[in-house]
Amino acid sequence: MSGNVRSATLLLSCTDQRGLVSRIAHFLFERGGNILDLDEHVDTDDGLFFIRVTWDTHQLTIPIASLAEAFTPLAKEFGAQWTIRLSDARHRVALFVSKYDHCLQEILWRHSIGEFDADIALVVSNHPDLRYLAERHGMPFHVFPITAQNKAEQEGKELALLKEQRIDTVVLARYMQVLSKGFIDAYPNRIINIHHSFLPAFSGSNPYKQACERGVKMIGATSHYVTEVLDDGPIIEQDIARISHRDRLNDVIRKGRDLERLVLARAVRFHLEDRVLVRGRKTIVFD
Repeated sequence: MSGNVRSATLLLSCTDQRGLVSRIAHFLFERGGNILDLDEHVDTDDGLFFIRVTWDTHQLTIPIASLAEAFTPLAKEFGAQWTIRLSDARHRVALFVSKYDHCLQEILWRHSIGEFDADIALVVSNHPDLRYLAERHGMPFHVFPITAQNKAEQEGKELALLKEQRIDTVVLARYMQVLSKGFIDAYPNRIINIHHSFLPAFSGSNPYKQACERGVKMIGATSHYVTEVLDDGPIIEQDIARISHRDRLNDVIRKGRDLERLVLARAVRFHLEDRVLVRGRKTIVFD
């Protein structure tokens, strides 16, 4: 009854209780599911339980389309927040970019070699500069010039395009615009940003300049989900690089860009593989 679907993945969080793993595993066993990967975590401070389970669907004894319905009573009993995604339900991604090309280059290259099991449907920018790069990878490129006067109108057009293209994930690959509340609300925990510092240090603009002026010995990059509060969303991935008094601002920027592209790529992969659970301002990342 499984058709061509290879696997399904459950992400679930709830208050910690005895027997949760056993009961979820038994639910799958009773319906012919074969567990391929299981990872769970208990936050003992807050008494919360988190789990990610992937299972083979080829021997399921119920229709694939009935999985969520069948699991709903158990999830209600647990008081859980949960999703089940089938492996053939590929994410559809839009990349947003301004003029810096390094993060866009990285994501498009990794997509071209099959690293992301997703469909990157289009690239959106507020400048025409990187059209050549999108077109080199066969990606439609849409320009929405933004000013203080037309920002709301242009965001409305962008959202209409995303809806038309059935986009479920937005990646800000150094998109140098602050998104409105309306835009963010349309994609809760589905807009991934890269910030060029190790948040919460040096949030806002010019973090590399701030780092140089402060004389830090390490710089970082942070990928996070976008919320209304600038650079304050749940963190998905971070990394650091050492710098010294010998590094001038250009050296710090060069090292930082290497971090940015790698950290963003890892965060995008974690999201597309359903490895991230958001709980308030925090994330559980099953890497």
